[in-house]
Amino acid sequence: MSYVFPPAPQVSVPVAGSDARFPVRRVYCVGRNYADHAAEMGADRREPPFFFSKPADALVAGGSEVRFPPATDNLQHEVELVVALAAGGADIEPSQALALVYGYAVGLDLTRRDLQLAAKDKGHPWDMAKGFDQSAPIGAIQPLPAVGHPASGAIWLKVNGQLRQNGDLQQMSWKVAEVIAKLSTYVALAPGDLIFTGTPAGVSKVQRGDLLEAGIDGVGELTVRLV
Repeated sequence: MSYVFPPAPQVSVPVAGSDARFPVRRVYCVGRNYADHAAEMGADRREPPFFFSKPADALVAGGSEVRFPPATDNLQHEVELVVALAAGGADIEPSQALALVYGYAVGLDLTRRDLQLAAKDKGHPWDMAKGFDQSAPIGAIQPLPAVGHPASGAIWLKVNGQLRQNGDLQQMSWKVAEVIAKLSTYVALAPGDLIFTGTPAGVSKVQRGDLLEAGIDGVGELTVRLV
C-alpha cells in the first residue's frame, strides 16, 4: 500500500516484566467515578457513568518529562487506575466484562480545568480541555497474572512531595466490570483499548517545574515532571 506520507507509528505502552509492548487503539475516560471527587466538582455523589476520549497519541508512556500545555492558567492532575483490554465486544454483560482485561496501569488525566469550565458554561465539548498533547501520562501495564483485578487499595498523588490525592479503589462509584459493560453499550470495544476509570478527591492546580508522583497499591507508580 502506498501512502502520501509515512503513517504515524503505532502508539504503545510498555508491559511490566516483558520486552513486549501493548499496542493502543483507543483511550476512553470515565468522568466523576469517585463520590468525593464528584462532590468537590459540585455534582451528585453517584451519577450514571459518562465517558469522554483522549487521542491515543496523547499518551506519555512511562511518564518522565511532560510539556506544560499552552492556553491554560489552571492545569490540574487526576490520578487514575487504567484498564487495558485484550478483547472486546458490544453490549457486554458485567459478569463477562473482566474476562476482557489484559492488565492494569497507573495513569494521569491532565486537565486544562479553566478550558473545561468555560466549555461547560457554553455547552461546548471538552476536547481541548482533556485531549491535548501529552495529556495522558501512563505507567507500565501490569499483566493480569501479576496483579489480579484490584478492587481496593490506596490510590494517591503527591506534588513536590506534598500529598494531594489520597483515596482507595473501593471508593469507585462504578466498578471496573460495570464501567466496561456500560461503555460497551455506546461503542464496540476492541483489543488495545485503554479505559481511565476516574479519580478521587484532591485534584489541584500544578505549575511548570512541579514533580508529580502517583501510585496505586499493587499496580505501580508513575513520576512526571512538568517542563
